[in-house]
Amino acid sequence: MSKEITTEVTAPSVEEALQKGLEKLGLTAADVSMDVLDSGAKGFLGMGQREVRIKLTVHDKTKDDQREPAQNISETNVNLRQDNVKESTSASPEKDDSSIPPQEELLLERSEEIVNTLLELMHLEASATARYDDPDREGRKSVYLDVKGKDLSVLIGRRGKTIEAFQRIAALIISKEMSRWVRVSVDVEGHRSRREKQLKGMAEKIAKQVASSGHKQNLEPMPANERRIIHMTLEKNPHVKTDSVGEDPRRKVVIEPNK
Repeated sequence: MSKEITTEVTAPSVEEALQKGLEKLGLTAADVSMDVLDSGAKGFLGMGQREVRIKLTVHDKTKDDQREPAQNISETNVNLRQDNVKESTSASPEKDDSSIPPQEELLLERSEEIVNTLLELMHLEASATARYDDPDREGRKSVYLDVKGKDLSVLIGRRGKTIEAFQRIAALIISKEMSRWVRVSVDVEGHRSRREKQLKGMAEKIAKQVASSGHKQNLEPMPANERRIIHMTLEKNPHVKTDSVGEDPRRKVVIEPNK
């Protein structure tokens, strides 16, 4: 019997802890399972903060086929069986099952299962439903997860940093489960609509700067749904044009003069 290899890591967020642990092990996310030992605490007005603590376990490939589904995140990552998907997910009013191919429907079900497990591990009274978002300019779709519940401000975090980290770790786990990169967009208590308003204002402000200076500007890396907001906001602006450059998850929008 081979000895199980594990390591514990602490960091301000789950995403940073995962990246730190993978660098330490010299492995990728597909090579490990993760347990959230302590989801940390944001504190109040900057006081009482506590870092996230996770445990990474290197896969023993000889045992993969023998594992049983369990209620912890490490086994959820690897063994989310289709017959364990909650009945409530297939009954979601947000999805039109008749128009979604079986493989894509499976992706929605798995995404709901994973995000709901993460919410449960964070001891939040919340649930998520999944649907496909509208395609971006390149025709690519995101899995949109709408999270509703009680007292979810802790999940959004300051300036949306916590939900960004939550979205990133959800995307990593879902992508690992599906053996391909999956674009994920998580919305909590209307945060996305507020973020959309903020992005539109920022796009219009930077467009004026670009038109005035004649110099292009690169925006911060954004998920596909946020890049689409920038493109749509400025698509009728005669003074500037937009483009997306780079690779996910560092893909970003460039605003340049329309010469």
